[in-house]
Amino acid sequence: MGSDGDITLESLIYWRSAARSGAALGAGLALLVALACCSVVSVLAYSSLLALSAAVAFRIYKNVLQAVQKTNEGHPFKWLLEKDISVPAERAQSLAAAATAHLNAALAELRRLFLVEDLVDSLKFGVLLWCLTYVGACFNGITLIILGWIALFTLPKAYEMNKPQVDANLELARAKINEISAKVRAAVPLGKKAESEKDK
Repeated sequence: MGSDGDITLESLIYWRSAARSGAALGAGLALLVALACCSVVSVLAYSSLLALSAAVAFRIYKNVLQAVQKTNEGHPFKWLLEKDISVPAERAQSLAAAATAHLNAALAELRRLFLVEDLVDSLKFGVLLWCLTYVGACFNGITLIILGWIALFTLPKAYEMNKPQVDANLELARAKINEISAKVRAAVPLGKKAESEKDK
């Protein structure tokens, strides 16, 4: 982790600074609720207009203050205007390569599941999709994103505070799932066949 002045995703979701994490959670929730109530174009337009209005008001305030105090501090946003915000070509290439690798892995896994390379894995995937139909019936996309945003700022910290108990319960659940999967593989010949082909 960086210095105290650095803002990283890890420091935000683990509430290393309560003020910054609270601000990030609140700002994200406000944006998501706005997107749930209005169109994306309206939210972008109003957010940009609010930011521009604040910048113009601050610039005018600073100009008036400099005129009254007869100082010459220059442009109030000079440090931001001089800051390099360009993305280096190497960084862009590494991000594109990482995204491509993840996309290829996801496509290969989906092909494996949909074409039933391993019957048990495809059945587990089918159960997951069936559960998602019920989730979709209860929540729309933006509601799920809002819940995910809240979970991002609550679950990691809760896990950090209760790590031994959570790990013990997860291990029990993993053992139970592995036990059920082993029973299904033993009962289904196709599962054993696929497994033996993988070992070759």
